[in-house]
Amino acid sequence: MANITLFSQIISRLDRAVFSKLVKERQTDKHEKGYNSWTQLVSMLFCQFAKSQSVRDISNGLRSATGNLNHLGIRAAPSKSSISYQNKNRDWELFRDYYYKLLEHLGQHPRFKQTKFKIKSKIFLLDSTTISLCLSIFDWAKYKTAKGAVKMHTLLDFDGNLPAYINITNGKTADNKGANEIPLLKGSVIVADRFYNDFSLLNVWDSNGVYFVIRHKENLQYTVIKENSLPENRHQHILKDEIIELRNEVSKTKYQKRLRRVVVWDDVNNQTIEIITNQMTWTANTIGELYKNRWKVELFFRDIKQLLHIKSFIGTSQNAVMIQIWTALITILILKVLKAMAKYNWYLSNLVAFIRLNLFVKIDLQLWLDQPFEEHDKPPNQNLQGILF
Repeated sequence: MANITLFSQIISRLDRAVFSKLVKERQTDKHEKGYNSWTQLVSMLFCQFAKSQSVRDISNGLRSATGNLNHLGIRAAPSKSSISYQNKNRDWELFRDYYYKLLEHLGQHPRFKQTKFKIKSKIFLLDSTTISLCLSIFDWAKYKTAKGAVKMHTLLDFDGNLPAYINITNGKTADNKGANEIPLLKGSVIVADRFYNDFSLLNVWDSNGVYFVIRHKENLQYTVIKENSLPENRHQHILKDEIIELRNEVSKTKYQKRLRRVVVWDDVNNQTIEIITNQMTWTANTIGELYKNRWKVELFFRDIKQLLHIKSFIGTSQNAVMIQIWTALITILILKVLKAMAKYNWYLSNLVAFIRLNLFVKIDLQLWLDQPFEEHDKPPNQNLQGILF
């Protein structure tokens, strides 16, 4: 049996040297008095793994692990006031930067590599999700007259289904505007819904050598230049494959090149899906399948909202909300790496629930991941007849 808890073993897999370097660069421990940046990271990860509902839950939960805190790299369980104060004042960008550093290291697991599409291009799925907030409490989160919100614009890497980039804005920011700053990898393909059918944005992507697969709006005005032949004996769901030019003068000013338009039939929802792309060589079926796999970004949003703690917040300041969201993203990265490490075929929801129940159990992490329902130690000898005294 392991001498340290599951939670301690999970924390020990994080690269503390990289975190310390980021702390030094941002000077987030310049005036710390016992509650340093690492302690805050561990506290907020505990908040996510245990789904703590308040700073009291975090403080009491870590206090109950007294004796194991040194394995977590912290000196003492933080007080409620320390957690609240530092969530309000310590730079949230530290946790954002650490997420991306962890992604560089942990996000390269061999089991994250997608094998569905036989194309060389890196595949990204683009979408956003809204996290509702009470405007009277979170008065900085402008959205509607009586409702607050933040919007999480997410570029999801198809390999591993983990965010390659996230831009968190107020709820009013339109999807296409929130995508203006996403990193562009030459030769990659971005798959997105009709809310990103902005020809100025698509022109920027095309100019940077990025392919796009976008569902176009119903009012798209175009002229058909050429109709590509359709496969006769397979892929009968492909209804059209054609080369088009934009006809609307405003749109044509923004995007002057020709586009490819593919129309596919969706059996699940009994509807046609109309797609435009600047990729002219892939098969129409590949274009259609790429768009159909866009739903994986919706699954990511569902997982992070249902399994982790980002629908309610333990702090009301913008800084506290940002820290909680970015530590949730660090947590989902850790969970997916643990799932990839395991021989047992975990559902992510089950893995989260079982870790939550066994956070302070002392058992070997890898053994538990591989064989969660097996007895790992011989039970103590039991006398058939009990002895009273």
